[in-house]
Amino acid sequence: MSNNFVLITSFTVIGALFGLFGCDNDRNSDLICKNNPELCSDLHKDSWCRFEKGDLIRHRYALKQSSSPTGKQLYQQLVYLENYSKCIELAAGVQHKLNTDRTRDRERAFAVSTQTLSELQEFTRTNNEVHLAFYRWMRFNDQDSFTIVEDTYKQGVLTDNDIITQLAAYYVRVSPNDAKTLYLHLLATTEPAKIDPDWFLALASIYRQQQNAEKEYLLTRANLLMSDNHADEEKLLAIINGNKTLATELDKQALELISAVMSKQFAQSRSEMLLK
Repeated sequence: MSNNFVLITSFTVIGALFGLFGCDNDRNSDLICKNNPELCSDLHKDSWCRFEKGDLIRHRYALKQSSSPTGKQLYQQLVYLENYSKCIELAAGVQHKLNTDRTRDRERAFAVSTQTLSELQEFTRTNNEVHLAFYRWMRFNDQDSFTIVEDTYKQGVLTDNDIITQLAAYYVRVSPNDAKTLYLHLLATTEPAKIDPDWFLALASIYRQQQNAEKEYLLTRANLLMSDNHADEEKLLAIINGNKTLATELDKQALELISAVMSKQFAQSRSEMLLK
């Protein structure tokens, strides 16, 4: 199948071109399909997988406007197509007793989506842009692709938070100090609304490896304050041998840490210095 067909049948790009998810986007998707039928002809017709289908349609349309898709756009194209294919696979298993055409339509859409995904993976297999290398590392455990990601980090030009997060998680096991550097970078540079509380837990696990109980407690508390997680307070206190006076001080530091991160004041702050 030609490269052009691969691109036409799975367009995606960064961002939400038409605003927030919802009914307006459903209408936008319908309008896109009406005016650009080639972007939707391989997709199923009914309302199952509404969000996955809508995302794919909108991003196909946006990519259609691009004369030369970037590696990041192709990576996102792969991800949106994957999400759609997984969803329609489940929907294809729902059998209609009265309207069997719906079942066949979903089965057709699933078969086409898996074929298109496979062809797009092959199309991008030799593209060494970091997002596509990251995709191959994550999906296929491709070590040459991992080397590309790691080299990009070591050169100081890795900027994508999703990639940095996964690389940091990998380093927790093999290079804890590199992992610490990456998580602190994420806390210092990420917009408050996009802060992941699990970054605090990951840092806590590093300090547990390094037998630094106070910082393990501090970061575990920060995670609890930032998330819906619940802790056994006795077990949490046991990290610092039941020292309630120390716990009170560390709880204050956890609040300071969160305040610094959420106010975008973490870089060069007292909290950052404590964690280095």
